[in-house]
Amino acid sequence: MRIGLNPNKDQPTEESIYLHHIVVPVYIPNQEGYFKDSLRILKLCIGSLLNTIHSKTFISVLNNGSCSDVKEYLELLFNDGKIQEVIHTENIGKLNAIIKGLVGNNIELVTITDADVLFLPNWQNETIKVFSKIPKAGVVGIVPQFKMYESNCGNVVFDNLSSKKLKFLPVKNPMALERFYEKDYLKYNLGLKINTELNVLIGSGHFVATYKKEIFQETTSFIGYKLGGISETYLDKAPLKKGYWRLTTQDNYAYHMGNRIEDWMETDNKQNNKEDDIILNFSINKKPGKFSYYLKNRIFVKFISIPIFNWLFLKLKGLPKQMIKRY
Repeated sequence: MRIGLNPNKDQPTEESIYLHHIVVPVYIPNQEGYFKDSLRILKLCIGSLLNTIHSKTFISVLNNGSCSDVKEYLELLFNDGKIQEVIHTENIGKLNAIIKGLVGNNIELVTITDADVLFLPNWQNETIKVFSKIPKAGVVGIVPQFKMYESNCGNVVFDNLSSKKLKFLPVKNPMALERFYEKDYLKYNLGLKINTELNVLIGSGHFVATYKKEIFQETTSFIGYKLGGISETYLDKAPLKKGYWRLTTQDNYAYHMGNRIEDWMETDNKQNNKEDDIILNFSINKKPGKFSYYLKNRIFVKFISIPIFNWLFLKLKGLPKQMIKRY
């Protein structure tokens, strides 16, 4: 029996107070073998997030079939008000878990991150700065990697091919990258020189990046892979279909910890962020036509990968001649 009307019937939802949404899929089925240190690494990841974000940040953690110890830890975070949402499922696949975190809110920026990322101070402010200064920015990473421009960046390279702003820039923080790359890769990276105060790199990695939420207006409801398959390309293609660029901050603002604890990971990176200083005024990009999309992201990327044209491109954009053959 039902008596009377539900008081929430026909009531509009309140406008969100949040400015930034963070989605963290977690899969730690046990604490043995490959996953031996994974819970400790997850705690470092969440701790570094809580230490480096402003108070208008909404954190969603998607427990994708993890063990009971992980579930208890996430419930404790939620009950203590440290995270705003936790969803428990069986192992439905990484992308399907991410999709669950993307829906149900209208927060303008969304960061999708692996559960083994160590966030550093100022990552949030620097990310917002890129979106604010570059209207076509749709994806912004915070960990410089090398030759990122070769993956899903046909549109940004095409759009800036004749611009002097597109050039090889000196690596700003080689110390943060030296354990992963050979010596020459620690010198230059392809980027855009926006002004005297802001440079960005072309491309973005996959393990942590921030997206304009508008990119996911037409979110798919299911990906038929737990990992790999078309799930690897879904987040790559969505920005391109909207005509947005993939970029990364020139400096390094996070580390990818992996699955084993090392001494350097235990750091105190607490930072006081002030959301009052943040102004979100991002424009919505005009969706490209089919021909424009195909030209920039299919034809052009094949053309520029031809050895002679790739050599000319590297030379034109300022990579030192002695490095071109090895780059």
